[in-house]
Amino acid sequence: MKIAIIGCGNMGMAFARAFLKFDLVKNQDFLLVEKSTDRLDSLTSFQPGVITGIIGPQIGEYDLIILSVKPQDFLSVAGALKEVIKPGQVVLSIMAGVTIEGIQNALDHKAVIRAMPNTPAMLGMGITAYSASPEVDIHQLRKIENLINATGRSVFLEDEDQLNAVTALSGSGPAYFFYVVKAMIEAGKQMGFEESVAALLVKQTMLGSYHLINTADKSLDDLIKAVASKGGTTEAALRQFEAGELDKTLEKGIFAAQVRSTELSKG
Repeated sequence: MKIAIIGCGNMGMAFARAFLKFDLVKNQDFLLVEKSTDRLDSLTSFQPGVITGIIGPQIGEYDLIILSVKPQDFLSVAGALKEVIKPGQVVLSIMAGVTIEGIQNALDHKAVIRAMPNTPAMLGMGITAYSASPEVDIHQLRKIENLINATGRSVFLEDEDQLNAVTALSGSGPAYFFYVVKAMIEAGKQMGFEESVAALLVKQTMLGSYHLINTADKSLDDLIKAVASKGGTTEAALRQFEAGELDKTLEKGIFAAQVRSTELSKG
């Protein structure tokens, strides 16, 4: 496929690098469109086929157009894109909160896929949920699914409305883990550890715990019980978490993110 990426920030370039890494797209088959002059200059080291700061007629030569601009910037590029987009092209949006219908109306174009990746996609370890308009045929959908999977894993959702929940759960999810890790490191510092030592202890613990979750034939409750012996240190910590309703606080935060995602999708 020939791919045009409009908006070459972290996520847009994460997708581009993943496609190249797995040889899904040839370097010369990329068009990168970036309005920021500073970022435009830095893209020269990437050496794609074409780098430009404007949306022009050459867009029409590409099979897939990836929209990775900030949601608030979408309407500013939609007018120019509407003039050059062609019926046979597919638009893949990785903009948070902008609905398929909103993109279709702004571009006067029906074949649209809306995806919600997360930042681990930059390492090829992301998770992306996506939905598609009926005008995207199964062959196009499978090709684009293969592209998305180069950034990690993916899940197709028939109900586009569920993408607001995905945004709250996995799209924003990395920040929740970072928040917990930060708090644990801070606790380690207050116990007298150097920050580097506390960070090593916490990050390796998180990494190892992930692999246990992924490989152990046990439920999360069983894994917790395996660490929390009766009357021990872990039980003391868990009692404090329960007293502060940490689980409910996390749930409330995730639901708040879902509500905000829904508000944004309605404009």
